[in-house]
Amino acid sequence: MRGDVADKLATLPPDEQRLLRPLVDTSPRFYLLAGALGLVVLWGMVAYSLQLRFGLGRTGLNRPEYWGIYIIDFVFFIGISHAGTLISAILRVSKAEWRRSITRSAEFITVLVLGFGAIQPVIDLGRPDRVLNVVLHGHLRSPLLWDVVSIGLYLTASTIYLYIPMIPDLAIIRDAGIKAPRLYRLLAIGYRDTSAQRARLERVIGVLAIMVIPIAVSVHTIIGWIFAMTLRPMWHSTIFGPYFVMGAIYSGIAAILVAMVVLRRAYGLEQYFKPIHFDYMGRLLLLFSLLWFYFTLAEYLTAFYGGEPAEMRTFWAKVAGPFAVPFWAMVVCCFVIPLVLMCRRRFRTPRGTLIAGLSVVVGMWLERFNIVVPTSVNPRWEMESLARYLPSWVELSILAATFAGFILLYMVATKFFPIVSIWEMKEGREQSVRDVAERVASYLPQPAASAAAAD
Repeated sequence: MRGDVADKLATLPPDEQRLLRPLVDTSPRFYLLAGALGLVVLWGMVAYSLQLRFGLGRTGLNRPEYWGIYIIDFVFFIGISHAGTLISAILRVSKAEWRRSITRSAEFITVLVLGFGAIQPVIDLGRPDRVLNVVLHGHLRSPLLWDVVSIGLYLTASTIYLYIPMIPDLAIIRDAGIKAPRLYRLLAIGYRDTSAQRARLERVIGVLAIMVIPIAVSVHTIIGWIFAMTLRPMWHSTIFGPYFVMGAIYSGIAAILVAMVVLRRAYGLEQYFKPIHFDYMGRLLLLFSLLWFYFTLAEYLTAFYGGEPAEMRTFWAKVAGPFAVPFWAMVVCCFVIPLVLMCRRRFRTPRGTLIAGLSVVVGMWLERFNIVVPTSVNPRWEMESLARYLPSWVELSILAATFAGFILLYMVATKFFPIVSIWEMKEGREQSVRDVAERVASYLPQPAASAAAAD
């Protein structure tokens, strides 16, 4: 850190110093990790260039499995995007005070991961130049067109929802002059934190928080409908819309927990990501592990009792056939591990929630695999033998590059924007005990003595 920047930083209040330091103080380990991730991304780009040049024959995709890892990643990343916008919006609307230190990191996950999810169907196309045909020649009856529209709207709304609450912090960086003055002067759009500006800002955030919830729900509902509106075994189900939304929120909570632990350790944010945050988020993870088990049981139980031959072939291929390993690994990762850990308070710690969060992230990727591949390789017409799908090194390289690219962009974002909302933390501290007491008293009954005196 340069001496003049250190001097400017020293003039700021302690909270602002602590939260702005990562923007101007970068360790060698950051550059080493960024370089390693960049090499993985570069390797993935080389792999895709080969696929683009020689066609989808370079992949393990075949007939009847046309989707594979690319569509698995599409559903997975769009699901994780619910981490920020939806969860953050719900916590804002419900006025959960403990949300203040985690909303920014969650909202960044949403915006950054959406782009990586949306690009997967393009990668899956043998002719990516034809992607505009979905819009130019799309039919309103097609769920694919609904998906393009909903994801575009969701990305726009999420970006605005990330940017608007960040304006006061951008103004703080602008006024401090610690980094790129022209950039932050432009981004802060003249904000001066007057009482009138703050009131307008909070009204806009409140409206955005309400608007973004139905948009986020519609996105993964429509993705579920893309599967459910085809007559494929174990896809044609009315449960897929809510099942996908629930799974998206579940994987989003897990992604937030992993990010919280990493940020806490990397930037020394123990005072902002406290044990109570991991306790509350661990409880949410526990709740959604039970919901996940309920929806999964409902899906497989109805398929089993129906006994339709094509569905039973897919069912047994998952439960006791060639896909048994990813299926039962999914059950362990999505249900057993988070349930065992998060039902005990002593495990709802940074370490415990990290293990449970990583388990759920892996399990939810496996869930998408178990939805896409077994059905695709076992179509409704009976085949002599079950088809096979084995991803090639090209697909695995692009998969690794996608994850590496997201992590790299998230790391870079922490060097330009405070990962914890400074003005929201300040606003939370300014809330007096009297205000909290009045809010609590508004929904608790009066003491008996006070009620008698009032009579």
